Amino acid sequence: MVKICCIGAGYVGGPTMAVIALKCPEIQVAVVDISVPRISAWNSDALPIYEPGLDEVVKKCRGKNLFFSSDVEKHVSEADIVFVSVNTPTKTQGLGAGKAADLTYWESAARMIADVSKSNKIVVEKSTVPVKTAEAIEKILTHNSKGINFQILSNPEFLAEGTAIQDLFEPDRVLIGGRETPEGQKAIKALRDVYAHWVPMDRIICTNLWSAELSKLAANAFLAQRISSVNAMSALCEATGADVSQVSHAVGKDTRIGPKFLNASVGFGGSCFQKDILNLVYICECNGLPEVANYWKQVIKVNDYQKTRFVNRIVSSMFNTVSGKKIAILGFAFKKDTGDTRETPAIDVCKGLLGDKAMLSIYDPQVSEEQIQRDLSMNKFDWDHPVHLQPTSPSSMKQVSVVWDAYAATKDAHGICILTEWDEFKTLDYQKIYDNMQKPAFVFDGRNIVDVAKLRDIGFIVYSIGKPLDEWLKDMPAVA
Repeated sequence: MVKICCIGAGYVGGPTMAVIALKCPEIQVAVVDISVPRISAWNSDALPIYEPGLDEVVKKCRGKNLFFSSDVEKHVSEADIVFVSVNTPTKTQGLGAGKAADLTYWESAARMIADVSKSNKIVVEKSTVPVKTAEAIEKILTHNSKGINFQILSNPEFLAEGTAIQDLFEPDRVLIGGRETPEGQKAIKALRDVYAHWVPMDRIICTNLWSAELSKLAANAFLAQRISSVNAMSALCEATGADVSQVSHAVGKDTRIGPKFLNASVGFGGSCFQKDILNLVYICECNGLPEVANYWKQVIKVNDYQKTRFVNRIVSSMFNTVSGKKIAILGFAFKKDTGDTRETPAIDVCKGLLGDKAMLSIYDPQVSEEQIQRDLSMNKFDWDHPVHLQPTSPSSMKQVSVVWDAYAATKDAHGICILTEWDEFKTLDYQKIYDNMQKPAFVFDGRNIVDVAKLRDIGFIVYSIGKPLDEWLKDMPAVA
């Protein structure tokens, strides 16, 4: 029986291994993590992450050929294939701070694999890593190998949160990069055979190591670039009276461009886009390509500009101050159908409003109060370190209250900010909400999900990103 072990029981490791276990009943899959509470959650009825469809997959396989354990060394030593899916946060200090990936966790995983291995192993990079990481890991493993043969493969994930299980069931492509040696090719074939249980062979792409590593960074950079492009257009639409939804619809009809990732919003979030682009920038700078680095830097600058612009719209339209005013925040996760708050635009918007002394009342159907308080009190990039290295009890912010539904959040509020496109926000009783708010009542739609005309008929002053401006807003500056 082939044995697979995955180091890291997070958003990538957990769902990926659960689907491999489901699709390959003859393979034994173990997911290991040093965090005992996280492993306990994977073994309970309340999984540590929310992802549609994940519950069912885990329950079908857990205890049969899918195991979650904190006995890391035992499972690594027994495995034939070891996936490494540990955090690769952006460095906060030292060489490359603010851009380069911190490979501390990757390196300690590699040293541990070398220490406990008694048989040949295929080691698979699953986390998003900078180009040439495989080479560094290979050096650590071979210098500590004690005669054991290690083959390194790059198998980047292309999961979108909210649809991760579907993405795993029917991937656009599975990418496997390895050495162009007989041993390297044999390792590629072994991993390809695992995926071939359910993925058509023409969707399994085999490349060299560097191409696989760079393809992941490039894919995320291209996606983020599309969002920044349409968001840049949204600012121009507001200035000219154009409607960004109509512009993106017309642009998306061009088959060379296509309609996906062309929705204007308050900005992109999630664990990968910003981190991967910063990583790409750093690699370009290290390889003497400053023009290429500056090109990709601009994608992040436009994203930051969009969040700042949104906060400035709120403050300027509310008589240039939100001090002491209750602002309802609807949605805190970075997108719907996930509880993930990593790099969510809501953090920067909330911090911007708190900086102007607003009182925030926050509601999100999947994000806990502890998580929201933690996110608002943490420094940038700290979120990407393992939980046990983050501040344990975040200082509770007096200006922030987290509530149980949208109606509680909006009661007596001066304004509403919609920051996540949860479906339930489209069908709220906005007449009831308006009746219970301070007047004038404002709606700032950061996701373009409300019926603007209907809300204006009720009496709201509405700001919707990239849409023709409400008369109220026309003479107010978009940027301070």
